[in-house]
Amino acid sequence: MNGFKKLLAFGMLATTAGFAGGYLAVRTMGHTSPFEEAPFAPMAQTSDNPFQAYYANNKPLVAGIDFTIASEKSTPAVVYIKTTSNAPQRSFNDWFFGDIFGGGRQDLVINSGSGVIVSSDGYIVTNNHVVEKAVKIEVILTNKQAYTATLVGTDPSTDLALLKVDASALPTIQFSNSNQLKVGEWVLAVGNPFNLTSTVTAGIVSAKGRNLNLLSNLFPIESFIQTDAAINPGNSGGALVDVNGQLVGINTAIYSRTGAYNGYGFAIPANIVQKVIRDLKEHGSVQRAFFGADVLDIDAPLREKAKLNSFKGVYVNNIAGYGPARDAGLKEGDVIIQFNQAEVNTKAEFDEQLSYFRPGDKINIVIQRNGQPKNVQLKLTNTEGTFEIVKNESVASSKLGADFEPIGKLERERLQLSGGVRIANIQANGYMRRLGLRDGFIITHINKVAVSNPEACIDLLENMRGQVTIEGVDQTGRKAYFSFYTY
Repeated sequence: MNGFKKLLAFGMLATTAGFAGGYLAVRTMGHTSPFEEAPFAPMAQTSDNPFQAYYANNKPLVAGIDFTIASEKSTPAVVYIKTTSNAPQRSFNDWFFGDIFGGGRQDLVINSGSGVIVSSDGYIVTNNHVVEKAVKIEVILTNKQAYTATLVGTDPSTDLALLKVDASALPTIQFSNSNQLKVGEWVLAVGNPFNLTSTVTAGIVSAKGRNLNLLSNLFPIESFIQTDAAINPGNSGGALVDVNGQLVGINTAIYSRTGAYNGYGFAIPANIVQKVIRDLKEHGSVQRAFFGADVLDIDAPLREKAKLNSFKGVYVNNIAGYGPARDAGLKEGDVIIQFNQAEVNTKAEFDEQLSYFRPGDKINIVIQRNGQPKNVQLKLTNTEGTFEIVKNESVASSKLGADFEPIGKLERERLQLSGGVRIANIQANGYMRRLGLRDGFIITHINKVAVSNPEACIDLLENMRGQVTIEGVDQTGRKAYFSFYTY
């Protein structure tokens, strides 16, 4: 796993430097199968031939599918996103003698990606990794009209972000029900690879419910649509559409050895995207519902160890000390086979179904215990173990260049912490970034003083002088320390 993560980091770094395009790259599986257009074969000119008009007009056809309709519907709603971020240039004096709160030389870094207009009044969805370090976000439409965008909110657990531009009567794209998407269906990837605006590539859905362990988050939601439609640097945040031009996913990652397309791309399902957009618009943060138990994929060793009859369902591995699963009487060793009437056979499928709900929602599941089915109803909670909608309680510090937010009860239990404050929305030229801290890092102690309140944490960091040591845990739950000198 460590080798995998190192290769992942190298792929992202090399691509960012080489192409200046925001996207996620993951290790190749060694398979290259670029899409090839089927040979043209004229059909008989008969009255009952549904494609006769298309051939008469010489429209491009692959396996009887006309891609021009989907292209015409979707491309106006896919935008080009240009971001500007500041890369701090540190000198020896900055590190050892200077005040880290001070300036230092800043170099501008320009990156690009794609986005999808989801409402005519200017809301645009893209990937979080496209805009997470940006100090300026520019959106350019297919008609060359340019806007400066504001960041409405982000959701690192799904790698999504919502932008807003001051405009009206913008072209939009219609959402499809991604749950009904089938393996083998034709899809188009629409975006701006290599800074080439409005590029369309075709392929099929190769698989659904892929979990790639891409997102450095304590509660990631990964249930990607896999496609062989060519996705390249700059496609991130663009649209994956069906043959009707309806949105089925937001492109986010590729398998690649070189940083360019090499066989497979991955998209966030449209149903997850819709839920995240609604939450960010209504509440400013995503309302994540929690189940109160961990589940595992059932593979051959687990099936043998647990003496299960089949590979069907997901295995309940751990029950939290409190929460819906324990309250409903679930036990370790139970196998969940249905989630609100939807079959779940992988952890990715289970996580996707759970992501559609908010705290306070009731769900029905079907479990197998000792080979016998049982219906169970649960009421989902938030990170504090209650049923209320979670308000955005983050506190911003312009001096530190980041937001600070409290840690929920569920996260504290999972990480075995008594307190802590999470850093979020770290600015590219801010103090926290210059220290090497990343979004999601949880500060537990500052100079051995425990912190659990955002305001108190900010006050300590802004006013301390001399040697300062920050203790905490990173996005994967590992302990980390940062020590520096300021005056």
